[in-house]
Amino acid sequence: MTRLLQNFVGGSFVDGGEEFDDVNPVDGSLVARVQAADREVVDRAVRAARAALDGAWGRFTAADRVALLRRIADRIEARFDDLLAAEVADTGKPLPLARELDVTRAAANFRAAADLVAGLGVDSFLTETALNYAVRRPLGVVGVIVPWNLPLLLLTWKVAPALATGNAVVVKPSEETPASATVLAEIITEAGAPAGAFNVVHGFGPGSAGEFLTTHPDVDGITFTGESRTGAAIMKAVAPRVLPVSFELGGKNAAIVFEDADIDSTVDGLARSVFTNTGQVCLCTERIYVQRGIFDQVAAGLVKRAQELRFGRPDDPRTTTGPLISQGHREKVLSYYAIAEQEGAQLLTGGGIPDVGRELAGGAWVEPALWTGVANSARIVQEEIFGPVAALMPFDTEREAIRLANDSPYGLAAAVWTTDLQRGHRVAGAMRVGMSWLNTWYLRDLRSPFGGSGLSGIGREGGLHSLHFYTEPTNVCVKL
Repeated sequence: MTRLLQNFVGGSFVDGGEEFDDVNPVDGSLVARVQAADREVVDRAVRAARAALDGAWGRFTAADRVALLRRIADRIEARFDDLLAAEVADTGKPLPLARELDVTRAAANFRAAADLVAGLGVDSFLTETALNYAVRRPLGVVGVIVPWNLPLLLLTWKVAPALATGNAVVVKPSEETPASATVLAEIITEAGAPAGAFNVVHGFGPGSAGEFLTTHPDVDGITFTGESRTGAAIMKAVAPRVLPVSFELGGKNAAIVFEDADIDSTVDGLARSVFTNTGQVCLCTERIYVQRGIFDQVAAGLVKRAQELRFGRPDDPRTTTGPLISQGHREKVLSYYAIAEQEGAQLLTGGGIPDVGRELAGGAWVEPALWTGVANSARIVQEEIFGPVAALMPFDTEREAIRLANDSPYGLAAAVWTTDLQRGHRVAGAMRVGMSWLNTWYLRDLRSPFGGSGLSGIGREGGLHSLHFYTEPTNVCVKL
């Protein structure tokens, strides 16, 4: 019997509207049927969240919320295999990647948010005439919209601090990856969250749950991770109500490699930053600028890493690389392979569809693609592709490298590879991005600010930065 994923409203699963398919991108098989939330179900979810704030959830103290989040983290670990199965079925990523990155990080997100609130104080200023102190209160009902590439990781990254600070949430997971949000609803309920504190509505964007949530008059804020165009549409939808938003959007991230870089460790790092999760991470590198003297070495090393990738089922220990999320996304990526050819790019490796055998032929498989011989103005250099791709371009001077890397409408992340730490600090700090790595990639401290600028987003989350978004401060002034 095919599993049915329902909406979760007010502490229980409820019937939604029309059903749609949740498809496994590995072989095109059916994972589940999903009930899309119509406008009435979304309204019920928002009203349930508001009732929770006015009721039992609103009476939770900070200590109560901290204890709840720690129980949720414990339950995530207790139901690790359930979450792992849901994540892998929806995304097709290899088991080790989902195990080490997605599910492990989900528990860490809740513990980090609990620690943040447990040690939280208030801003206060004492003068001879007055005491000023700031009381932080929850934003209220927060709409949480998450993408399909790291569905559980990014869901918990937003939900954990939102709940820690006393908000009630209505989550809209991607239509491509609805399963792990459903399991998380069970976990949060098992951990003792009051009905309505956490709600899940399934569906799509325009004319569906996404639009119904972002335009709902009783939602107090929206946090969204996904495409820049979708972020712009959400901003337009909430503008009449001047709602606070936190957007982590697309990226066209650059890496700069200087001649004194350690070649082996740099190529290893670049391979991770280009090919992890089949390039479907907002922080992945799609532009690589290499100082001319080592350009051929770096290019050859990265080509070798690309050719060593192995496609296969998630549970095959030989598998290094899963499929793209869907046939539709594969069409987009392949369209950029055609654009690269039209722009006269030199293809160094890949650039097609791999032979994965008859059993997996229905999956969304694609070969990686590495190019060179293109200008910085080329579409494959300027537009986000979101696949296992990178354009390699030579440079001569530090100043030129900075100019080329910053020549982008996006501003999410960058990486600098050099053994000259003075230059490394100087160049990493010159990147117009939200996150800049030096001799590494994707190394995260959950307390540090996470977000981008330009087409890559608005606002920052992580540690105190999440606190600032999910709460509103009220200053109290006492005359002495």
